[in-house]
Amino acid sequence: MARFLLVAEQSELWAEARSSLHPVRVHTSGLTGVVEVELGGERPLLAPPTQVELEVRRLRSGNALVDGELQRRIDPRSYPSIRAELIGVAPTASGDRLRLSGTLTFHGITRTLEVEVTVRHAGPSTVVIEGGQAIDVRDFGLPPPSFLMFKIQPEVQVKARLVARRAD
Repeated sequence: MARFLLVAEQSELWAEARSSLHPVRVHTSGLTGVVEVELGGERPLLAPPTQVELEVRRLRSGNALVDGELQRRIDPRSYPSIRAELIGVAPTASGDRLRLSGTLTFHGITRTLEVEVTVRHAGPSTVVIEGGQAIDVRDFGLPPPSFLMFKIQPEVQVKARLVARRAD
């Protein structure tokens, strides 16, 4: 088992929600955490206690009105971070992806989720993990934002690209 640390400036998250006017997109880097990797097989295999964290204040769309409402609703003072923890790993039928099960804690609520990811070597001491999942913000106690005639759908498509370098 080898320990890898996320490279915050290269680890990114994208989120997109549909709205009554246009898609609302958020993109940020700055994800931090520890990734445990079993090496030796033909592909790297993730293992618990892999953990990823993101400071909520980093979530920005570039639209001041949307960002203000987003920050007001997610309340970064009370809930400063989003945290994901790996519970289990299983290969998929295709063999080139992994099905991860884990917990996601957002806005003070923890839910168990599953997501399919790819894990690959990007050099002798670097792994890249990529995947995505649809998340309903109502599952985390957040009603979808709406102001005036602008309504945002509750389902958000979230994608992440994590770059981690070997710690030892």
